[in-house]
Amino acid sequence: MASTQPEIAFDFSPMLIVYKDGKVNRLTGNDIVAPSLDPKTNVDSKDVVYSPENSLSVRLYIPRNVTQSQKLPLLVYFHGGGFCIESPFSPHYHNYINSLAAKANIVVVSVQYRRAPESHLPCAYEDSWKALEWVASHVNGSGPEDWLNSHADFEKVFFSGDSAGANIAHRMGIKHGMEKLEGVQVEGIVLCHPYFWGNEAVGNEASDAKSRKFIETLWRFTYPETTGCDDPWINPVVDPDLSKLSCRRVLVFVAEKDLLCSRGWYYHQKLKEIGWGGDVEVFETKGEGHVFHLFNPACDNAEAMLKKTAAFYNTN
Repeated sequence: MASTQPEIAFDFSPMLIVYKDGKVNRLTGNDIVAPSLDPKTNVDSKDVVYSPENSLSVRLYIPRNVTQSQKLPLLVYFHGGGFCIESPFSPHYHNYINSLAAKANIVVVSVQYRRAPESHLPCAYEDSWKALEWVASHVNGSGPEDWLNSHADFEKVFFSGDSAGANIAHRMGIKHGMEKLEGVQVEGIVLCHPYFWGNEAVGNEASDAKSRKFIETLWRFTYPETTGCDDPWINPVVDPDLSKLSCRRVLVFVAEKDLLCSRGWYYHQKLKEIGWGGDVEVFETKGEGHVFHLFNPACDNAEAMLKKTAAFYNTN
């Protein structure tokens, strides 16, 4: 008797499986939580549509203790997930942003973007820029969302993300350097365990051929039109526009047991080598793996990472 199981086209377990009939089975990152006032952090949140044509929203966060005329630093955050799983509405991201908004006393815009394989790259980059244009529409206090009109300080704007979201945050910094968002001053960018890669192994990457193959195959899966792993979109150190990164400060978090760790250090090294005009710092967490802070937020290392991040947003 013939099997009725569909044939697998791509198996990216534990992230997702894609079948030859086109079905996509996301194995994780599917849970969502509603926006609400979080009693633990006293941070309020709500969802606002920024791209009706693609049914995309941002989740806004604001500390409830903000006064009527108080302006706070503004963080635009891009979630991770290899460009193919997760969302701003997942419990991991919702809880993390609540804690970060409270610790740093900032306004946060957490961006939803289209994901592969239904929408291959560069869709995620295009959506993220559109979200930034929507954010920038509030510069003069006349945008559609009152929280941003009243409380976002557009002279203290930050971009951040983890993994693939860190890749997006970097790309948005480059794009802002080339196509300025009028009235928006990007003070800094925080990259948490950034998803960067390259054809030539750096650091300890050569020791794990299986993981290298996974990363390279995933990149080509999410971006079929890519030139490969030395595409500037995945390997920023070969990008001729790297010096156009538009902010004053960059903080890169890496984790010792993360295969992407060496890439974060290499990115830091390259910014220094090319004479980029800002300040760049790396913070390495020993004994931890990729995005550990999202999955184990109560551990000491995650607390230290949160404290370091909040201090970055509050440093003049």
